[in-house]
Amino acid sequence: MMRSQLSRLALGSALLFAPSACFAANLLERAPLVAQMERVADWQLAHPSARPVDGWVQGAGYTGFMALAELSASPRFHDAMMKMGAANQWKPGSRVAHADDHCVAQTYLALYAQHRDPAMIGPIVARFDDLLAHPMDDNLEFSGPRKNDRWAWCDALYMAPPVWTRLAALTGKTAYLDYMVEHWWKTSGYLYDQEEHLYYRDSTYFAKREANGKKVFWSRGNGWVMGGLVRVLEHLPANHPARARFEQQFREMAKVLITAQQADGFWHASLLDPASFPAKEASGTGFFCYALAWGVNHGLLDRATYLPPVRQAWAALGTCVQPDGKLHHVQPIGADPKKFDETATEPYGVGAFLLAGCEMSRLQQ
Repeated sequence: MMRSQLSRLALGSALLFAPSACFAANLLERAPLVAQMERVADWQLAHPSARPVDGWVQGAGYTGFMALAELSASPRFHDAMMKMGAANQWKPGSRVAHADDHCVAQTYLALYAQHRDPAMIGPIVARFDDLLAHPMDDNLEFSGPRKNDRWAWCDALYMAPPVWTRLAALTGKTAYLDYMVEHWWKTSGYLYDQEEHLYYRDSTYFAKREANGKKVFWSRGNGWVMGGLVRVLEHLPANHPARARFEQQFREMAKVLITAQQADGFWHASLLDPASFPAKEASGTGFFCYALAWGVNHGLLDRATYLPPVRQAWAALGTCVQPDGKLHHVQPIGADPKKFDETATEPYGVGAFLLAGCEMSRLQQ
């Protein structure tokens, strides 16, 4: 009897002080997911890109590294981002108004939120204060030498608006947020197709058509927008007057996107003519997986409707990870759907994969 009582006491103590069975099971389920993400990130760190360290190609990759840094038990991903920021002297790219040169500041701001070192945000504050004093004009036609000084191409909505939004949250300066909201909806009014609920890459695509006669809507281009929406909504105040409008656009696009997902789990390079571009494409798929999983995790998207496409997308992305961690099937830099070498990779594809993986880990919680 005494041995039986002691056994029950020991079991009770174990249950009291150990994680719940559900929590422990979740940790076991997450372990291989995190290990896969770390393998992909480690490959990228071991094979540094030759792209500019303060440019958008690497900047989009850094956003994924920062997400992984919050999930991984290892400090190496956080430390790599700290090393990068210090080497850049926390400066954005050199082109003052170009959205691509603002993307890197998303990582500076994430690190500032942890460390509160004013040096981490000083250069971007100076840059954005200058832009507030000298705002860009309303001409969004994608032509001329100054076309990139405005958010005149859909990719820009991932690169710059999240920086304006989070800087407003960190500094309390509402002018940054007002600027972001105003210019997001100017760009949306110009590039967002109200019938298809998708974005043209830029004004040069308005009249173009795919081989099947459909409009040209580039997968990664719309992936940039969906990722941008997520990263804006994460730091846009819940009571902000424009929040409902951002959420509405997010839901509109999500509804269309799940109908464009292919049987293999991928979104091919062209959303409305996937047959002309049958290859796997990891960057657009990664950003869509990230955004849709985030929408489920935050209650913006119906779980029963969107969870199956999200899981299918994540499984598809897993087929792009090589044994050494290299991520294949990333469409190279461009502006529209293209055919490409299946072994192609770029840091922005890695960033999309890591962001998607972090949201998948939250689904498992």
